[in-house]
Amino acid sequence: MNNENVKISAGYLLITILWGSTWVAIRIGLDDLTPVFAAGSRFVVASIFIFLIMRYRGIKLQTDGASLKLYALMSLFSFVFPFGLVYWGEQFISSGLTSVLFAVFPIQVSIFSRVYFPEEKIGVYKALGIILSFGGIIVIFSENLNFNVGSDLLPMILVVIASGMQAWNAVVIKKYGNHLNSLSMNFVPLISAGIIMVLFGYFFEARETLVFSASAVGSIFYLAFFGTVLTFTTYYWLMKRINVVLLALSAFITPILALIIGWIILDERLTTRNFIGSALVLIGILFANFRGLKLYLKEKYG
Repeated sequence: MNNENVKISAGYLLITILWGSTWVAIRIGLDDLTPVFAAGSRFVVASIFIFLIMRYRGIKLQTDGASLKLYALMSLFSFVFPFGLVYWGEQFISSGLTSVLFAVFPIQVSIFSRVYFPEEKIGVYKALGIILSFGGIIVIFSENLNFNVGSDLLPMILVVIASGMQAWNAVVIKKYGNHLNSLSMNFVPLISAGIIMVLFGYFFEARETLVFSASAVGSIFYLAFFGTVLTFTTYYWLMKRINVVLLALSAFITPILALIIGWIILDERLTTRNFIGSALVLIGILFANFRGLKLYLKEKYG
């Protein structure tokens, strides 16, 4: 395995571990903060971190017309609308159901990828891998899939729309954002989305319930640096180097790691369904990567 492949593998592992840990950090922060305000604060702090890193490394903000359009798209369709819709939806439906609904993300990425990259075929192995992994997510959260079609239909639809927004935006960035630096491409979207969400949260959420406890502030800073700066910067770096559908499959691994971290930190219970579902997810990801794995083994062992 060459140096570039090692970096790609390490980056993929990094984003899955860190995004898996964010669910616990979000839960801790929401004990004292309102949802949209907390998310906005996370993005504002993350943008400050990115600004300092850019200054230290001498990276200039790209301000050409194409970059500004992509910044606007990322701000709205990677952060403001998706996070706002998911946070709103989780007030009415369970986190388990939300996780399953948002897990259609890789499926949506594969659909948009066919539109923007018709030369890149999904293939039997990727399709089967996506189906197996999605089935695994359903098994993992099957105990929490109860819902009322009448009252829960709208939040369910909005969560799927949120997932679709991020899927579409990811493919658009893959198509048109190769010229963007991985740090500068996050700065403007994060600070603009953060300001919008902080203002919305302050004026339209129950601000009298806000408590800036040590755990709440710690949650914001952890989510800002580890759950946003490192993850999104690495994610967009990876996007320039690997197939966007394979990158999207990381969304299937994140819930598994969230379960494990919740078990370790919050003493949450792991069930047989969790283990069976996790196994299906991992088998599915192996299938999706089967062609690349076969080529690697052929190069290494002949």
